[in-house]
Amino acid sequence: MTAYILDSSALIRYIDNEAGAVRVREILRALVAGDAEVFISAVQWGEVAGNVRKRADATEQERVMSSLLPSEASIVPVSGERAVRAAAIRVDHKVAYADAIALELAMSFRNHVLVTADYGFKGVEDLARIEFLPLK
Repeated sequence: MTAYILDSSALIRYIDNEAGAVRVREILRALVAGDAEVFISAVQWGEVAGNVRKRADATEQERVMSSLLPSEASIVPVSGERAVRAAAIRVDHKVAYADAIALELAMSFRNHVLVTADYGFKGVEDLARIEFLPLK
């Protein structure tokens, strides 16, 4: 079974119904059908919440965040060990720390796909399977 790791950019595209939203919807449907697993790190989840809050009030943020992911999806906490591994990825591969967290999470699953709209991940394609959503 494929483990899809969602980057915050993928969920923001989904919320905004932009390029790639259909693909994210397909992944979430596969999750509900039991054909896939879906994970997002707590760091990326916070990035999504911040993006929504920047555009809306607290009530709307709560509404969006509570209905965004099916209950089968997992929001993965960032342990001390994961944070240290991500820091090494950040330094060694010169990516943003939040991106390193997503990448480290993807690397922790055997059959994984990191789903993102962030083409900054192009430089680390050798570390994980990455599915890039279409450009806007």
